[in-house]
Amino acid sequence: MTSAEVDKGHAGQEAEGAGNSGEGYQRGLGARQIQMIAIGGAIGTGLFLGAGKAIDRAGPSLILAYAIAGLVIFFIMRALGELLMYRPVSGSFSEYAREFLGPFFGFVTGWTYWLFWVVTGITEVTAAATYMTYWWNIPQWLSALVFTFILYGANLISVKLFGELEFWFSMVKVTAIIGMILICAGVLTIGFSDAADTATVANLWNDGGFFPQGITGTLMTLQIVMFAFLAVELVGVTAGESKDPRTVLPKAINTVPWRIAVFYVGALIMILSVVPWSTFKPGVSPFVKAFEEMGLSVGAAIVNFVVLTAALSSCNSGMYSTGRMLRDLALNGQGPRAFTKLTKNGLPFIGTTFSAALMLVGVWINYQWPGQAFNYVVSFATISGMWAWIMILFSQLRFRFLADRGVLPQSTFRAPGSPYTSVFALAFIGMVIVMMAIDKEARISLYCAPVWALVLGVSYLMLKARNPENTAFTKK
Repeated sequence: MTSAEVDKGHAGQEAEGAGNSGEGYQRGLGARQIQMIAIGGAIGTGLFLGAGKAIDRAGPSLILAYAIAGLVIFFIMRALGELLMYRPVSGSFSEYAREFLGPFFGFVTGWTYWLFWVVTGITEVTAAATYMTYWWNIPQWLSALVFTFILYGANLISVKLFGELEFWFSMVKVTAIIGMILICAGVLTIGFSDAADTATVANLWNDGGFFPQGITGTLMTLQIVMFAFLAVELVGVTAGESKDPRTVLPKAINTVPWRIAVFYVGALIMILSVVPWSTFKPGVSPFVKAFEEMGLSVGAAIVNFVVLTAALSSCNSGMYSTGRMLRDLALNGQGPRAFTKLTKNGLPFIGTTFSAALMLVGVWINYQWPGQAFNYVVSFATISGMWAWIMILFSQLRFRFLADRGVLPQSTFRAPGSPYTSVFALAFIGMVIVMMAIDKEARISLYCAPVWALVLGVSYLMLKARNPENTAFTKK
């Protein structure tokens, strides 16, 4: 993209009102919804369920792992914020990778992020169906089918309805975590419940120390920790449909530190103070286990409902983002033209429908082969999600380089400490990938990545050979 085209794009964005965006979307997401999408993106089943395995591996030192990873996530989000204020578009990091790193990277990022959400949607809707069996003995595939159609329908009515669903899904998750923190605080200070006699902050270091499994145990949990934060970048995809992106998005991004401090670090400090870390086991929600240890059996049902909403929230986000990513690829000539079409309400009908259909195939696969074959597909989610973060950071570094030299206008929301913070975040992600290579349970995702890269590389070359003059395949 040339400087003239950039200036033109900025002018178009500034001229937009509250109606349609320059990309054809309707700006139907308000500040309240964007804030909750940002909050909900950082709270999912990775916290409600995955933390049990991480506690078993690292003990109380998991708190430190979440704190450091949370700082890295903040650096990533500020890098994304700098790019968003330069040019707020729905294609987000795929667009930025295309502009600053080249068309091939935009192609890979768009399709990889699309696949990430399709896979995540498959796993989350299946998880939601599993949670339903807590109350009703109904076939798992039936619940998955119903949930998929409900969320698909909501995403085709209006972007405002998507925002409302995500607002209330996030509200349930936030309320549950705050409630858990307050209950644990009551146990520690007032001394009620069955856990009153053993509840003490000293539990954070009395049972084998703060690092009971050693530093290595803590490092091995980093991939679980980073998985829990996947989808926090979704706020960037909403840029093209936010009513006032230049005001709302910076506010949402700047809430990242306190969200992580309260919902991850704060919640874990309270839970591990009330219940010794050795009590928690993989596959069991630490929230459910904590309620059981406190003798509050009703809490298990409540947490099951919360985890259900967390799964539906993630699938809802998947439905939303996949259609937008496919349309962005199509608009740039890197995907089928059919995906460019919008409904009267400004919604990418064909792209969303195509993605939802693949999610249904995933439900069928899970019904037929619920064993390892399905788990291999799921393992790809982490590495594909982190690819988006890597592209955000590299794109921001390239943008800052050009802006500092006057080639491009400076962003109104500069990332503090950049380029050093962005380089640190990249190094941290690299360390996480190394940890994944060491861990035999996570290693399968690294085997899947080269296969997907080969598929994308061949596809890109074929598309470029068919139309070599297309600007989507030439460096601008």
